Amino acid sequence: MSINKKKVGNNILVGKEVIQIEADAVAQLADRIDEQFNQAVECIFNCGGRVIVSGMGKSGLISQKIASTLASTGTPAQFVHPGEAIHGDLGMITDKDIVLAVSNSGETHELIQLMPAIRRLGVSVIGLVGRRESTVSSMVDIVIDTSVEREACTLDLAPTASTTAMLAMGDALAVALLEKRGFQREDFALLHPGGTLGKQLLLTVREIMHSGDDLPIVARDADVKSALLTMSEKRLGVAIVLDDDGNLAGIITDGDIRRALEKSDHIFDETAEFLMASNPKWVSQDTLAINGLEIMEKYSITSLFVYEDEANNRKPVGIVHIHDILKAGIM
Repeated sequence: MSINKKKVGNNILVGKEVIQIEADAVAQLADRIDEQFNQAVECIFNCGGRVIVSGMGKSGLISQKIASTLASTGTPAQFVHPGEAIHGDLGMITDKDIVLAVSNSGETHELIQLMPAIRRLGVSVIGLVGRRESTVSSMVDIVIDTSVEREACTLDLAPTASTTAMLAMGDALAVALLEKRGFQREDFALLHPGGTLGKQLLLTVREIMHSGDDLPIVARDADVKSALLTMSEKRLGVAIVLDDDGNLAGIITDGDIRRALEKSDHIFDETAEFLMASNPKWVSQDTLAINGLEIMEKYSITSLFVYEDEANNRKPVGIVHIHDILKAGIM
């Protein structure tokens, strides 16, 4: 199958032109970060409720993303479909909220219909509008101009550069608010407990450790065969060796057994104490899993003992394996 080089070349040129048009549209927004933008940030920051973001069509999709970004960076926000709002969902908006109306044309029928009802609630309205001289612009308290010279669509019809500009301005609002609130990585983690960052900052070894009957415990005077059977049954690759008082005496790993076999053919005549290594690495149960992983990597080990706290480091309450940490998805 032959390739039409002329057509391929044209595809590349069109793609590059689209990117350039959209890049220019976003770059021009820098001049729109003015007093109106500042007022919008202050208004949202001082809002006692949520930011209600609303828009139709492509602007509606951008509105949903803006609401999501605001919410995930410390500014409570919710998308409300303007068409549904004028048919009952207006009840989602309270007098403590603030409305962010998103419209490229500035003539979105549903937003215009919704505006009088919003006004009756006494709610402030910020407009993210692509035309300053428009009906929506005339009905809001603060206008943030997101107009573009032209769309990236070669027909100059499909919302392309305009939606990119709206998205970028929404991000500018969200980040300005994030900075003003002093929002930190720890705050972000609290709102993203299922994400990698959330797990790195929140997940402790207590939540993923093996404990109770899952622990591969053997007595110090147990024979090596019993220790091996325990290791095989619990599937952690180690055996926990306890003394007569139930305190930690040592640990037996797969590596300990291999090294002992290399030196002697009679290890099955020995006890667990003969094979064990003393003073194994440990952490308290409130240690972050990511810190536990760092210790494992530092000492080239695959397991850590877990104690209730640093003051009670004689009787382990659990054990955490490197596979448990990796399976938790913190990397």
